[in-house]
Amino acid sequence: MKQPILFILLFFVSWSAVAQTSLEEMELRDIFFEPHLPGVRPSNPTFSADMRYIYFSWNDSAYAQAGIYQVDLNGRNLKEAEDTSNRFFTLSPDGRKVAFARGGNLYIADRDFKNERQVVATQSSDYSPNWSPDGNMLAFLRAGDVWVTDLRNPSVRQLTAKRSNDPNYGIAGWAGNNKLILRQSDNSEARTIYFPTYAGDFVTPGASRRGLSEITMSVAWLDSNKVEVLSKEKERSSVSTSPSGKYVAVDYADHALKHRQIRVYDLYNGTMNVVFEDSTEGWLHDRTMMFAPQSDVIMFQSEVSNWNHIYTVNPDGSNLVQHTSGDFDIPWVTWLNDQTIVYASTEVDLGERHIYTLNLRNNRISKLTEDAGYRYQFRLSHDNRYVVYAKTYFNQPYDFYLLDLQRPRGEVRLTNSVPDTFKQINWQKEEYVHFTGRDGETTLAMSVLKPANFDPSKKYPVVVFVHGAGSLQNVYKGWSNNYWREYMFHQFLNQQGYAVIEVDFRHSTGYGRKFREDVTDWMGKYETEDVVDGLDWVQANGGGYLDLDNVGIYGGSYGGFMALYAISAKPDRFHAAAALRAVTNWRNYYYANPGYTLPRLGDPEVVPEHYDRSSPLTYVDENTNPALILHGLIDDNVGFQDAVHYIEALIQAGNKDFEMMMYPTERHGFTAPESWYDEYRRIFEFFEKHLK
Repeated sequence: MKQPILFILLFFVSWSAVAQTSLEEMELRDIFFEPHLPGVRPSNPTFSADMRYIYFSWNDSAYAQAGIYQVDLNGRNLKEAEDTSNRFFTLSPDGRKVAFARGGNLYIADRDFKNERQVVATQSSDYSPNWSPDGNMLAFLRAGDVWVTDLRNPSVRQLTAKRSNDPNYGIAGWAGNNKLILRQSDNSEARTIYFPTYAGDFVTPGASRRGLSEITMSVAWLDSNKVEVLSKEKERSSVSTSPSGKYVAVDYADHALKHRQIRVYDLYNGTMNVVFEDSTEGWLHDRTMMFAPQSDVIMFQSEVSNWNHIYTVNPDGSNLVQHTSGDFDIPWVTWLNDQTIVYASTEVDLGERHIYTLNLRNNRISKLTEDAGYRYQFRLSHDNRYVVYAKTYFNQPYDFYLLDLQRPRGEVRLTNSVPDTFKQINWQKEEYVHFTGRDGETTLAMSVLKPANFDPSKKYPVVVFVHGAGSLQNVYKGWSNNYWREYMFHQFLNQQGYAVIEVDFRHSTGYGRKFREDVTDWMGKYETEDVVDGLDWVQANGGGYLDLDNVGIYGGSYGGFMALYAISAKPDRFHAAAALRAVTNWRNYYYANPGYTLPRLGDPEVVPEHYDRSSPLTYVDENTNPALILHGLIDDNVGFQDAVHYIEALIQAGNKDFEMMMYPTERHGFTAPESWYDEYRRIFEFFEKHLK
């Protein structure tokens, strides 16, 4: 980014100071203030329409405010992009033209953005252009209705005419050149939830509509102006249309994510056929489904065998084939052509991801990557030749890499975004461990960091980190981009004489359906057991260096919930808890985010016992250990109300040792370095006070 001379001078003075930092010298402030010690990770990679560049967001000065950069596909000529307007477009089916919206009007141009011409210009705002399969028409949206323009004989037609109170239409795709698949989402039954803000001159209520939507799927016929409803249900679905235009596949799941059907609508015959069905007592996860590029074959993923694998099926339900199998996960998959699928898999190790191709002619699988690492954020190029992705390995923050799928001769590194100052620090490499839980069957992954200057004859206090989201994988062979500050904080704790462990407890993703679903209807119980089993494994296999009478636990969001649950459920095993933006009352979260809570705990009006036994509020009287409560006052994900409920319960219980701090201008994800620093300074001082 271009900066004033004074700013650049200050940057180098500041960065020079950071450059002197070693693990032994690192101060807590170094972790949170800019310039960021590990730099800024590049994000949101996109291919240019002409396939000459990859664009991405970044800041080469390690400051948070990002700009747009570009790099050649060979990893050369990385520079700040001069013109960023051509990053947003829709490519024509033949790859020769682009369509885009600018200033509320629609344009088309050659794929290098030359020979531009305006195709729709009105006083209204037109957006979301969508090419017909033959490239002769554009469908687009205006004021929530669907319109079509013919590019051969300039004309504009309105296909829908919604009433003022009706939900807006969205375009799910074309079905041939004469039909459009439309989608409407109605949340009129949603509840208004309030997240007040206090820092301004007046308090504002912060009203937000939260609830489950009713989805209407329709088909609009261009030759008759008829709009026909295919389905109208409270559900979660994705849609794919067949290349022939004859079929529409809807990957349907109920809101509770207990039941799934892949429904295929024959638009010519007016029939519907269920080609695949799956039900679970837990909740469904990762449901990719799409037609092949040029044939009427459906590819989809399913965990019906416990692990997420690849299947294909015909539109009439015939020839259902499972193409991959084994105790591993497939986090990403897509078509390359009618006979080839590209995907990522954890077959080598559940904490390691590689890229493969699957040839459907002979079911031959080819592994395209060799280096150990964790790969994610996959993005396929428009021509289906290249895939760009993030790659990391243990204490190396990720950078972007590119793989040529036609000529896979190794990974091309596109970015080198980690400052030398970070690389020069001798970060401790975590011990990456698999162990078996108390049931003798469940395999869990764990990260272990030993104290600096480790002496096996000593006993060390322990800090347990608990990842957020619940459904997340955070113990793997790589740098955690979700928790990069925590990564450095843990190494800081090592320097202060703490051992730090993290367990990917049941509920985490990447370990199969049963592993994730064990916590259904009772969150907190099994996760706590898994963390305790991890502590015991380290103690038994590491020589007994953990001081198990001084164990602290902390985390944010779901991790904050877990910290408060653990000190009540196992007060003899966890002796101090720091809870950041924690869920304490799952009923609150049901009304704020039923899409998350309903699959895991059910409806609180129907099964209140699931909520009671999962709530830290239920166990406040049993909490005999100190707690630290930290929460953003305007958090609109886990409302500050949860902190209020827990603090009031502690007060009413009497004689409870707790501290709290609110952050008046912070939401769920903090943004100000000062807030991050204040939060973690309090956590560190809290553990120093109670664990040493």
